[in-house]
Amino acid sequence: MSISFVAESERRKDHIHVLLITSGSVASIKAPLIVRELRKYKNVLVEVVASKASLAFYSRKDIEDAGSRVWTDQDEWTGGYEIGDPILHIELRRWADIVLVAPCSANTLAKIAQGLCDNLVTSLMRALSPATPTYIFPAMNTLMYEHPLTAEHVRVVREVVRYNVIGPIGKGLACGDVGLGAMTEWKDIVNIVVDRFQLSMFESV
Repeated sequence: MSISFVAESERRKDHIHVLLITSGSVASIKAPLIVRELRKYKNVLVEVVASKASLAFYSRKDIEDAGSRVWTDQDEWTGGYEIGDPILHIELRRWADIVLVAPCSANTLAKIAQGLCDNLVTSLMRALSPATPTYIFPAMNTLMYEHPLTAEHVRVVREVVRYNVIGPIGKGLACGDVGLGAMTEWKDIVNIVVDRFQLSMFESV
C-alpha cells in the first residue's frame, strides 16, 4: 500500500484528520461503527492504524467500505526501504489532527507507558507531537484493569506523557465477567471529536 497520500503535503485544507488506533481488545469490534459515524460529519477524514491482534475482531473491508483505510505493521516494514523513502509512522503522526486509541488493551497501555516501539502502533505513539490531542480508551478484563501495574501505567500515560485517559466503564464484559474494564461507549468517543472541533453532519437527502 502506498503511503504517499498521508504525507503532510497531502493533508486536505479545512478538514479534520482523525487517526483511530485499535489494539488487541474485543472492543476493537466497534472500530467500523466509530469510522462510519465520524464519516457522517462534514470535512472529516479518518484513517485506522491496527495492531495485528485487533484485526481478529473486525474486518479491514468494513473500514474500507466506510471510506477509510487500515494501516498495519506490514505497511511499515515492507522490506524495500531506501534512504529518503517516507516512514509510515512519521507520516501518520504528521497527518493526524487528533488521535484516538480505542480500544487500548492492557498490553498496548503498558507499552505506551514504557515507551516501547515494537510495532506500528507503538512507534506512532512514541513519535506523536505533544501538541496533538491524544485520547486513550482502556479496555480489558476487570482483574487486568485492577492489577496494580495498570494503575501505574495509567498514571504515567496521564501525568507524564499527558494523554487524555477516558474510561473504562463498568458493564458485562465479552469474557462473561461483570465489572470495570469495558471501553467507553463508542458514540461517546465520536462525540469527543465532534465537540472538540464543533463538527456538523451532512444534511440528509
